[in-house]
Parts: sequence; structure tokens; C-alpha cells
Amino acid sequence: MKKSENSLIPQETIEDKILLIRGKKVILDRDLAVLYCVQTKVLKQAVRRNAKRFPDDFMFELTTQEFENWRSQIVTSKGDKIGLRYKPMAFTEQGVAMLSSVLNSERAIQVNIQIIRTFTKLREMILTHKELQKKIESMESKYDYQFKIVFDAIKQLLKPPEKPKKQIGYR
Repeated sequence: MKKSENSLIPQETIEDKILLIRGKKVILDRDLAVLYCVQTKVLKQAVRRNAKRFPDDFMFELTTQEFENWRSQIVTSKGDKIGLRYKPMAFTEQGVAMLSSVLNSERAIQVNIQIIRTFTKLREMILTHKELQKKIESMESKYDYQFKIVFDAIKQLLKPPEKPKKQIGYR
């Protein structure tokens, strides 16, 4: 993992914590708490005290069904060992930005900057990929059948690689 001179946390670590829930890229409260070096309980208390700063498009709690599905995937016992007694909060990019005004420590500010840069980089990568795909489709319509094989091969290369599913349980 590469770590730039100014970063506290490798970008890959942050990228791994970004999940897609309800069609939105989010980071869960427990992952943010680890990044900020605070307890999940402290983070949640700060958010609840400042609830007006976190509308639904900034932060939402997982539904009971989402929570149960997520919880069954990570196999936990009852108890607070990793803070899963309560439904996790999911923070969008805007919610993470708002956290810097709620958690006013130097580390929270620096980590927030890194997280926002990571979200921005991911968005740029997606836009670049879409633009390239549009250009190829427009070229494809201009050329005849003999180049179809070439265009099909390029499309295969542009598809994002499928991530292997993480195994649950003992190995």
C-alpha cells in the first residue's frame, strides 16, 4: 500500500471502506470511527447532538432488514465488541464533510480531507470510464462489421473486474 507524504491513512484503506448501499457510496459509522481514532459511540453521539446537520442525503441508518443482512455476513456475537448492537449509520460524501464540523479534532480534519479526496478520485474515474465508453460507441457506429471484433474486445477490457466475494466463516 502506498502512503503519500501528507497522508495519515493509505488511500486504498479508505477505498476499501466505501460501500454501495441504496445506490449511494457511503462509509459506515464504525469504519469512520476507526479512521478518526474515536469510539463509534462517540461519533454517533456527536451526530445525534447535531441531527439538523445530517439530512437523509448526508446520513441514514440502515433499515432493520439491511442491518440483519449485513450483520449475518460478518458473524458477530451479542455484545458491544465491535459496536453492532444498534443499526449502523451510513454517511455519504456530504455527510463525511459535515462530520469535520462536528468532530473538531486535528485528526478528524486531516482524515476528512483524505476521505473527500478519495470520493473525488473515484467519481473522476467513473466519469472518465463513461466518457471513454461513449467515444467507443460512437466510433463503433461509424465503422462496419469487420471492426466489430475489435470493439467487442475493447468493451471487455473496459468492464470493471469482478471482485471475488469474501468468504464467511472459518477457512
